[in-house]
Amino acid sequence: MPQRISYVPFDSLGEAMQDELRRCAEHGTPRPESSAVRAHSERSFWFFANSWQSIFREGVVEHSLKELCRVYISRTVTCEFCGNQRSEKAAADGLQEMQYDDLLNFETSEVYSDEQKAALRYAQAIAWGPNSVDEDAMWEALNRYFTEEQLVELGCFIGLTFGQQSWIRLLGIDHHQYLAGTAASMAPGFEDARALAESKSDSGYWAR
Repeated sequence: MPQRISYVPFDSLGEAMQDELRRCAEHGTPRPESSAVRAHSERSFWFFANSWQSIFREGVVEHSLKELCRVYISRTVTCEFCGNQRSEKAAADGLQEMQYDDLLNFETSEVYSDEQKAALRYAQAIAWGPNSVDEDAMWEALNRYFTEEQLVELGCFIGLTFGQQSWIRLLGIDHHQYLAGTAASMAPGFEDARALAESKSDSGYWAR
């Protein structure tokens, strides 16, 4: 797919935006390419960066649970750019790679807790509508595991990542194209441009 919106040249940006893009390159989630597109609109750039900090990296909901919801959305909307990233913080908290593999089959998988399944059902309903789940059972489980403050934060986070990933899917961007040279937050097998190309050409690639 051709790239539809260009990356803003790094040297043309102010110091604060450059610092945020360096953070993206060094720690990822998001990686710098998507932020370099948002940099065309400074308000949009900071809206996303500040919102992501407040309700993804910080907040009252367990970070690794939000990370599972983020990648579930990636898989369900087939956003390859987002789906090939992993949160360093979630990995440090103990989230394992195998827990990403069954996300589209989470209901029947044994690698997720009941709390995680409740959150993933919430993500499914936000992405695909209430008719995609047993709505009464979903709310019963959500109210069992989460406070209303947590449900609001989780709902806002899922809505943000669903909208952004649906948009990013259209852009034709990929990793290792902007401030290249780091493997920060990349999924196994996607650490550099060569590995990324090999993984995406494999018959078992998740987005096929």
